[in-house]
Amino acid sequence: MPQSKRVLLAAPRGYCAGVDRAVVSVEKALDLYGAPVYVRKEIVHNKYVVASLEARGAIFVDEVEEIPEGATVVFSAHGVAPTVHSESAERGLKTIDATCPLVTKVHAEARRFADEGYQIVLVGHEGHEEVVGTTGEAPDVITLVQTPEEASSVVLPDTDKLVWLSQTTLSVDETLQTIGVLKGRYPNLMSPPSDDICYATQNRQVAVKEIAPQCDVLIVVGSGNSSNSVRLVEVALDAGARASHRVDSADELSESWFADATTVGLTSGASVPEVLVDEVLEWLAARGFGTVELVKTAEETLVFALPPELRRDIKAAALQQQR
Repeated sequence: MPQSKRVLLAAPRGYCAGVDRAVVSVEKALDLYGAPVYVRKEIVHNKYVVASLEARGAIFVDEVEEIPEGATVVFSAHGVAPTVHSESAERGLKTIDATCPLVTKVHAEARRFADEGYQIVLVGHEGHEEVVGTTGEAPDVITLVQTPEEASSVVLPDTDKLVWLSQTTLSVDETLQTIGVLKGRYPNLMSPPSDDICYATQNRQVAVKEIAPQCDVLIVVGSGNSSNSVRLVEVALDAGARASHRVDSADELSESWFADATTVGLTSGASVPEVLVDEVLEWLAARGFGTVELVKTAEETLVFALPPELRRDIKAAALQQQR
């Protein structure tokens, strides 16, 4: 008797607290100030979310110099370098900083260690907005290391005051491997007070590891520039999934991937709205994968308050209405 087709649906998946805060910040800004509201870079790395906000009147730009003087700008969840704050002030922009508080923590660590005379090793991906922002806090003392291979050859400053920090959306396993190589070569390399890889990134990787060994195919919903989504594909393959693919939406699924599959895993990156996962489930159900089993490895209850400048204006508007 042939085995019935099923989907193992990973939990946690999708939006994390930092992404939710960032997206809601743009929505509330549009409600409060009216369109257009400018956003520096993609508010989160997801095509669907960006397109939805554009339809409401958000305008995404690469640099603040593209924004008219005096306009409102929201900084993305990935954080910005201090120079961006300075440039915004020079243009008289009204700024709403939607940087994820967990990224803000890494920025604060970079400033503190730099002030204390440390050389900093930043583990992350060159060119990623979060890495650019963190490096901007102390560019003269930060050395970027991307992989265990780089860790085996990088030459770090000869000092007893050496510490590592990391991008928040990396593979936990690969980061530990990179740090292991660095500590083997530089035994005095100090670790930060707490792990920099965010709780949501770790939780989604743990959930994938749980289901991957049972999966003929594991689908990750997420955009190609989403670091945590790309890492989930790598984690799935390392954990035993026979195949794994990242898609932005159900439109990118290929019938051939599922030709011989009986068990399909499904998860989504931390910047992916659940509607996109639902569409993949519908696509799979139409092809015989109608049984869905939820596999939950953690409960997420963290919620971040909106940026203080936005909370202040929302409160002022509410008081105005009461008068």
